Amino acid sequence: MSGPETTGAVGVDRVGVVGSGIMGAGIAELCAKAGCDVVVAVSSDRSLETGPARVARSLDRALSKGKITEEQRDGALRRIAFTRDLGDLSDRQLVIEAVKEDEALKVDLFGSLDKIVEAPDAIFASNTSSLSIIRLARATSRPEQVVGVHFFNPVPVLPLVEIVESVLTDPGVTSRAESFVADTLGKTVIKAPDRAGFVVNALLFPYLLSAIRMVDSGLATAEVIDRGMTLGCSHPLGPLQLADLIGLDTTVSIAEAMYEEFKEPLYAPPALLLRMVEGGLLGKKSGRGFYAYA
Repeated sequence: MSGPETTGAVGVDRVGVVGSGIMGAGIAELCAKAGCDVVVAVSSDRSLETGPARVARSLDRALSKGKITEEQRDGALRRIAFTRDLGDLSDRQLVIEAVKEDEALKVDLFGSLDKIVEAPDAIFASNTSSLSIIRLARATSRPEQVVGVHFFNPVPVLPLVEIVESVLTDPGVTSRAESFVADTLGKTVIKAPDRAGFVVNALLFPYLLSAIRMVDSGLATAEVIDRGMTLGCSHPLGPLQLADLIGLDTTVSIAEAMYEEFKEPLYAPPALLLRMVEGGLLGKKSGRGFYAYA
């Protein structure tokens, strides 16, 4: 069973989340289960329906597996509100953006949040997988209060979070973010540099892209590669299965950000990957990527 629903002593119990996709919904669920009051800002009327449904399905799965009680599920649902109005985040002490991995979109969002969030000591956090924290921070008048807080999918399950501070992040803000993630949310924290890909993706993505190049060249099928890595190397998922889970569009965005920064050919997205994304084959979330999904 999960532990008691209490918040950590770091002055954060009102959390805002921007975005209700897989990552945003997972972050909102995690914070609500930890006892925080959560407001999720979304960009469409459709998301006002799909966001709450996504959170409810995840909590129901946790309940069916005995990880939470019915009371804990209901309590978490009560603590999450969804809104179309970004202004409803004005009283938040911590705002975590989890929108599409698009730098221009995130920069614009941080500029808006800077004008909306009223708490002078609020923490502005990005769940970006690869983008520069300093470039996002400079969109605000409070760059010292911006930090990267990179969760992994599925957020309620995977224990790791990367904390990324820019050259302007106040050490006290980093410390508060670390305490909230570790003490309140119960995650394991590693500090990562403000470099494209941080630590985990800088190691992971050359591997994923190499697997895609093997498929593209006809050297091996996705099934063969994945079977080889799961059975031969004890990986829980093969690289093509993992790319489908991450989302092939997200995979392209991360690869492009890393290639732009390092100019290493192994970071460049393969042609096959680009064509699949252009064709709407985004992986598990679209129903088809390297595999077909029900």
